[in-house]
Amino acid sequence: MSGARGWLVTGAGGMLAQDVLARLAAAGVPAVPVTRAELDIADPAAVREALAEHRPAVVVNCAAWTAVDDAETREDDALRVNGDGPRRLAEACRELDAVLLHVSTDYVFPGDAEKPYAEDAPTGPRSAYGRTKLVGEQAVLTALPDRGFVVRTAWLYGAGGGNFVRTMINLEAVKDTLDVVDDQRGQPTWTVDLADRLVRLGEAALAGTAPAGVYHGTSGGETTWFGLTREIFRLLGADPERVRPTTSEAFARPAPRPAYSVLGHSRWQQAGIEPIGDWSERLSSAMPVLVAAFQEGNR
Repeated sequence: MSGARGWLVTGAGGMLAQDVLARLAAAGVPAVPVTRAELDIADPAAVREALAEHRPAVVVNCAAWTAVDDAETREDDALRVNGDGPRRLAEACRELDAVLLHVSTDYVFPGDAEKPYAEDAPTGPRSAYGRTKLVGEQAVLTALPDRGFVVRTAWLYGAGGGNFVRTMINLEAVKDTLDVVDDQRGQPTWTVDLADRLVRLGEAALAGTAPAGVYHGTSGGETTWFGLTREIFRLLGADPERVRPTTSEAFARPAPRPAYSVLGHSRWQQAGIEPIGDWSERLSSAMPVLVAAFQEGNR
């Protein structure tokens, strides 16, 4: 699939990276996992040294500053990871003629649309986190116009880390009722599904069948956090009526959350890859894995 050169995955301790590495292993693709402690992606010398040592055909950048609220008061720190880091990786990939798959976010958009954001829709982040991630996107696309791939995602959940779905599984067992925000719309996305698309995109890039640029890696359809939680309860065999709707104002946070985070997926057709399926169908497939991880963690 990838010839003599393997892949390198940054942020290897994270939820998404764990599933990317599992997907690569299942496909028999050699991959080097690199954790945050092992590689500071904002350090140009360290990045050049790591890539020169491993000489990957593809780099998947899962490393990021994801503390959205903390970024509001520490934007320079977030920018170092989310902006400078992707730039350094892109520069090193350019020297090695390697493909870079960079994971980004819906927060680069203002979140006020009424229809899904296309891949080429105008950006306009309203948070420090979104601004820093947009800088990283632009750095990748500028440095690697032919081998740089930006994959925006949102509302991620998986078995390998903390996330909204796992939190709701936990709360269902201990709370009689839950008040959940019903005025933010998005696409819950299983990390297993995103990992699969990242690997397939990387393979297509190596084969020369995927155009470089921006892709949207989220599930199909849309719902609110309230709708998602009710579906979680239903799949757990719990009464969905225990989940009650509320507003974003009731859960005020330092960083503004997008009211509308629904992304379009038309670009995948150009790469010959089908988009991820409907969020509710994929959640149904994911729940046994998530419940098993929850039970294992509580032993």
